[in-house]
Amino acid sequence: MSLMDIRDLHAYYGKSHVLHGVDLNVAEGEIVSLLGRNGVGRSTLVKSAMGQVKVDGSIWFKGHELVGLPSYEIARLGLAYVPEIRDIFTLLTVEQNLQLGKKTGQNSNWTLEDMFAMFPRLKERRNVMAGVLSGGEQQMLALCRSLMGDPALILIDEPTEGLAPKIVAQVGEYLQELIRRGISVLLVEQKLAIAMEISDRVYVMGHGSIVFEGTPEQLKADEQVRKEWLEV
Repeated sequence: MSLMDIRDLHAYYGKSHVLHGVDLNVAEGEIVSLLGRNGVGRSTLVKSAMGQVKVDGSIWFKGHELVGLPSYEIARLGLAYVPEIRDIFTLLTVEQNLQLGKKTGQNSNWTLEDMFAMFPRLKERRNVMAGVLSGGEQQMLALCRSLMGDPALILIDEPTEGLAPKIVAQVGEYLQELIRRGISVLLVEQKLAIAMEISDRVYVMGHGSIVFEGTPEQLKADEQVRKEWLEV
């Protein structure tokens, strides 16, 4: 069953036409990766789903049309977003950042203890101001904060960018935990190894359009698509 269904999506920054009729869907319990070179529109797509970009077209999520809704209403419907810049609250502690991820008046399937079990380093730093964390620790915090609101689908933009290999491995384990817990993920990623290992399906974007949709195995077999749209 489709959890999010994007149809004929066009997105704009001023007069610049960035997305050109994108179709994409994510099913319940599925991890989908959105691949492509920098500047092709991948981040614009996830920002569009969160109501942060002017768009034409349709974005259905859990039976609701998202186009035209403010970001806070979209989040309340169960869509979470981890931007590439992380957007943590630097003057609050790790624990305070996590607590802010909770939805008011709602019990979550995720607890602080779950977060600390996945990333023990956050437990060690729970009373530390988030602004003094390393880049890897801030990424851990942003990923965990998104879960505290008990989302049905998480949009994650370049979670491994600039991180040390050890932290990249931890991010991979986090994504595997989401698979085990039945959370859907739309992952924007440049590291093909991670995307190909964990994804049920992959999309490749080029010049604001989808140029490939299929399984990781189908992408591995399609040398022409990889050379033209992915490889440097």
